[in-house]
Amino acid sequence: MFFMIMGDYYIFMTVREQTEILELSTLSRYACTASGNGRRIKYEEKCPLRTEFQRDRDRILHCNSFRRLKRKTQVFLSPAGDHYRTRLTHTLEVSQIARTVARAMRLNEDLTEAIALGHDLGHSPFGHSGEAILDEICPYGFKHYLQSVRVVHYIEKKGQGLNLTYEVKNGIACHTNAAAATAEGNIVRLCDKIAYINHDIEDSIRAGILNPGDLPQNAVRVLGKTKSQRITTLISSIIENGPEEIRMTSKIKAAHDELRSFMFDSVYTNPAAKSEEKKAKHIVEQLYGYFKKNPQKMPEEYIRICRDSDCDRAVCDYISGMSDGYAVDLYNSLFVPQFWK
Repeated sequence: MFFMIMGDYYIFMTVREQTEILELSTLSRYACTASGNGRRIKYEEKCPLRTEFQRDRDRILHCNSFRRLKRKTQVFLSPAGDHYRTRLTHTLEVSQIARTVARAMRLNEDLTEAIALGHDLGHSPFGHSGEAILDEICPYGFKHYLQSVRVVHYIEKKGQGLNLTYEVKNGIACHTNAAAATAEGNIVRLCDKIAYINHDIEDSIRAGILNPGDLPQNAVRVLGKTKSQRITTLISSIIENGPEEIRMTSKIKAAHDELRSFMFDSVYTNPAAKSEEKKAKHIVEQLYGYFKKNPQKMPEEYIRICRDSDCDRAVCDYISGMSDGYAVDLYNSLFVPQFWK
């Protein structure tokens, strides 16, 4: 406990209370401060050390779904090189970029970090190809941003969920293409795109799919020749626009959108980058069919979902939580003959 002297009185305050006062006195009026916000569905006693958004950040960092991101595809399925991005390194890069913007605009860095770290927790194995396959198979459809909310709300901790605040879950749900309820959530939405477009360019050049000279020259002139220059230009544009409306200036956004369109045409749909997708589709389809017929073979927490909801919901939850390597190993154990030893 700490205390402050107010006139003739000593007021004892926790570290959290001091942080909340500091936020109120230093952050922008557009910031979502921990004081007065941070609502949870299940009531919990306040932490003496951490604000509600700091607690959410820590819960995400320590959960199982976060650790599995290290073995989930970003663009290239199971890349052999150590320097290609995974879903985990992408998440960390989004967090770093978003925190830089939030700090510069005097918005809530803790809330921004929590949203960024949690935004892809529900991503399927095999990247967006895995997402598309599950969306096709599952009668409920599948969107990774909604699954990320389901993970933190219902699946983690064997069905207890992480009991995150409304503001963090809203930012996670809106990180792909919807306006968030907070400026911090909207920062993550833009910084997610900034991160993946630019690090995917770097990975594609490393893989020999792109040459630096292939990039659209107008976008390069506006944004910069290197990854660092482009990211600096993009986040500077957001910061210069101010916190009232989180967006890029028109000229910078046009260059960014041109670069993004180029990446979709040249990389994200490129047969060289997607050569293994048919195999990934086959693995997901076979696993889905097997566990739909044999739900008792799933772990207990997914059998519970089967009982509480239905089998399709449980099987989709189970498969979407798998890492690439786990899905391949499970497929091999179920469908590939094992040699007798």
